[in-house]
Amino acid sequence: MGRILLIDDDSQILTSLSQALTHVGHEVEVACDGDEGIELIDSGYNCDLVITDITMPRVNGNAVARHIRSSDRQDTPIVAITGFGEDTIQRELFNSILEKPFKLDVLFGAVRLLIGNR
Repeated sequence: MGRILLIDDDSQILTSLSQALTHVGHEVEVACDGDEGIELIDSGYNCDLVITDITMPRVNGNAVARHIRSSDRQDTPIVAITGFGEDTIQRELFNSILEKPFKLDVLFGAVRLLIGNR
């Protein structure tokens, strides 16, 4: 299945989503903030999809998405996850937006839609 970069500053969310995505067959790399996510991308980590929280200290999810969109990986699908409503999101940067709390089936559906069964 697909290679997913998961970025969130909440360790419980990071762990639970990583385990759920791994359980259904995806390879998941995690980053605990936007800086770490950008470092992974810039160091050559090749993923099929990025899932990022929006509200994080230092570098937020919008900045992560802007960085990806201005890189040589600009076509990488990006899913935003947020607990603060869609008004905090620069919609044009993302392929999909999920508001916390969301059901895992909704996340799995977005992943299938964006990367299929890679």
